[in-house]
Order: sequence, then structure tokens, then C-alpha cells
Amino acid sequence: MNIKKAILTIGVIVIVSCATNPFTGKKTMAFVSNDTLFPSSFAQYNQVLSENKVITGTKDSEMITRVGQRIAVAAERWLNANGHQGYLDDYKWEYKLIESEQVNAWCMPGGKIAFYTGILPIAQNETGIAAIMGHEVAHALANHGQQRMSSGMLQQAGGVAVAVATGSQTAEKQQMWMQAYGLASNVGGMLPFSRSHETEADKIGVILMAIAGYNPDEAAELWKRMKANSGGQAPPEFLSTHPSNDSRIENLQQLAPKAKAEAKKFGVTSFRPINPL
Repeated sequence: MNIKKAILTIGVIVIVSCATNPFTGKKTMAFVSNDTLFPSSFAQYNQVLSENKVITGTKDSEMITRVGQRIAVAAERWLNANGHQGYLDDYKWEYKLIESEQVNAWCMPGGKIAFYTGILPIAQNETGIAAIMGHEVAHALANHGQQRMSSGMLQQAGGVAVAVATGSQTAEKQQMWMQAYGLASNVGGMLPFSRSHETEADKIGVILMAIAGYNPDEAAELWKRMKANSGGQAPPEFLSTHPSNDSRIENLQQLAPKAKAEAKKFGVTSFRPINPL
């Protein structure tokens, strides 16, 4: 198989293995179905909980659940209003607070959410939690995990194609081609792909938090605190999986008025007070 045939074959696979993102209307790669992805996600989530100290019955843990439930309701309201009834039928929402110094939070495919106590001081208030929650839930709703798995599979397939196409060349030249492919596919493909996911999750997240009754202006303020916490240590944006802090803050500031306008469609004209944790 030559390189042109390999590329054509991969292209056909991509075309027939696409799904539509309900939040953007874009076609996205979906080599792994939710029927396969969700059970695996749920099992991994349970394993994480079994290996860590889960905090229950506290003010903070109850807040994580409360905010998560409001964001989930906001997501369902938006989806139903935009013709996507039943989109969340297979979701099994769960919200857990884990004791850890990690500054982290995540939502696995299917609605399994974890917050680490290390992120609470940066969140500072319930609205900050809502900004984080909205962003992480947005990753799941937009099927970013599914897309990343699919893109990884595609990158591997491309590597195989390069190996086959250069099989008759010397080992030194084969290694050169593989290194060039690895660099090009990461810097030119995988990293921008991941950055676009982060930007997309920011956009969806501020809409969800606004519909849930939280002021979307706080999202930019949260990322100012994230920037301060990082001490300005970050790789150049083009070598990162995330947009730069400054790009993200500017983008969130521009998105906030649009999120407020979207929330008004759902009868939200005022927001919950921003009280410290």
C-alpha cells in the first residue's frame, strides 16, 4: 500500500465515523460509541473513588453536588430547547469531592464528576465552582473524550501508513520520516485539536453556568486566579494542549455577555450572589 492509498483509506474511515456535536453543529470523529465508552468510563470512575478519600457530608461536598445538579439541569434545558431531547438519557450523573492537593476537576464521559479539594481555594466561591463545573461538564457533553480517543486512533493509523510507505527505505530514513510525522501530527494536529476543545468547553461552560443562575463574568475572574496560581509558568501556546491563560481570560470576557443573553431565553435575568466558600 502506498502513502496515497493509505491516506485515502483513512479519509474514508473518518468520513463514515462521524457524529454531530449538538452544541456546535460540527461533525466530529466518533470511532468509539457511547455504548462502549460509558461503561468503561463508569468503571474507571469507581476505581478512582476506591483509590482516594472521598469527602461526604460536609458543606463543600454538598456544594459540589448542588452546583453539579444545577449545571446538569441547565444542560438538559438547553438541549431540550434546541431539539436534542433524550441526549442525556444514558448519563449517570455523579458528583464527588476528593481529598487531594491537586488543583484539578474533571467530568468523565457519561457524567461522572470529581473535584479535588486543592482547587477549592482558587475557586473561592460557589460561582467559581460553577465556572469549573460548567467547563468540565461541557467536555463530556461535547463528546471531547470520544473525539480524543478517535484522534489518537487516527494518529496511530497515520503512523502505520508512514511506516508502510517508507518500508523499502533505510532504517535511518524510516526513523527520520516517523520523527517528522510525530512532530507534525502533534504540533499541527493533536495540540490544536486539544486547544480547540478547551475553547469550545469554555464557550459551552459559561452558557451552562448562566442558565444555572451563576454569573458568567466570574469565569474570567477564576482564570485570573488560575494564572496567578501557576506563577506564569506555561509552555508557549502552540506547544500546549490548552490556550494561554491570557487568551482564555480574554475569550471568557467576550463570551460572558453572550452567555447572559442566552440565559435570558430561559428566564434568567439575575444571578446568585457570589459568596466566599
